[in-house]
Amino acid sequence: MYTPAGWWVGSREAAFTYAITAAGVAHAVTAACSQGNLSNCGCDREKQGYYNQAEGWKWGGCSADVRYGIDFSRRFVDAREIKKNARRLMNLHNNEAGRKVLEDRMKLECKCHGVSGSCTTKTCWTTLPKFREVGHLLKEKYNAAVQVEVVRASRLRQPTFLRIKQLRSYQKPMETDLVYIEKSPNYCEEDAATGSVGTQGRLCNRTSPGADGCDTMCCGRGYNTHQYTKVWQCNCKFHWCCFVKCNTCSERTEVFTCK
Repeated sequence: MYTPAGWWVGSREAAFTYAITAAGVAHAVTAACSQGNLSNCGCDREKQGYYNQAEGWKWGGCSADVRYGIDFSRRFVDAREIKKNARRLMNLHNNEAGRKVLEDRMKLECKCHGVSGSCTTKTCWTTLPKFREVGHLLKEKYNAAVQVEVVRASRLRQPTFLRIKQLRSYQKPMETDLVYIEKSPNYCEEDAATGSVGTQGRLCNRTSPGADGCDTMCCGRGYNTHQYTKVWQCNCKFHWCCFVKCNTCSERTEVFTCK
């Protein structure tokens, strides 16, 4: 997995990294359980056969045991958080937020049963969302991440919980919010201390309005234009017997790099 610069400081990039890692472990383990690839788990059989009289369907099939995947993620991912400091509270919150987003996106699938394709009864089960969908949601959470500060116990002065920094009350962040303690470093410039390699020399798209565009990626420094000719063999034909004859094709192109 790609790890963004500054992941080890308490920035919003760190928040995203921890959340998507925890969600990814839970998703992978749950999928492996449903596929029968793990001996300690399988389908979620707790609701098997239960009839939902109000909606007219019953539980059946192989429901994904997301609770097992989440419990495994807690034991595996959260185990490294042993220091009793603010960063531990931040990491644990973001881990749980990632898993909560996954749990909230579980889907109900159903199959109809009846004569001539009628839906006299339905059997339903839960399935995992595509992980790309979870990633997109966490990316939105990253964009809306909340800055927090630690509240310490009065006696031992140990970090107890996190509260939203901009508010004067003791309001805690929502359970699905991604939270960060420190503002992100300046990724435009190279900084070995934060792991940022800067954007100088990076390829950029001159016409894109997005993050890959030269205006954004080059941080207002401008960009250089490079012209080169690409040459390759083309229109190759096999001649009997026994050689291949090709033409030489070329194309002139431009690339743009940040100053």
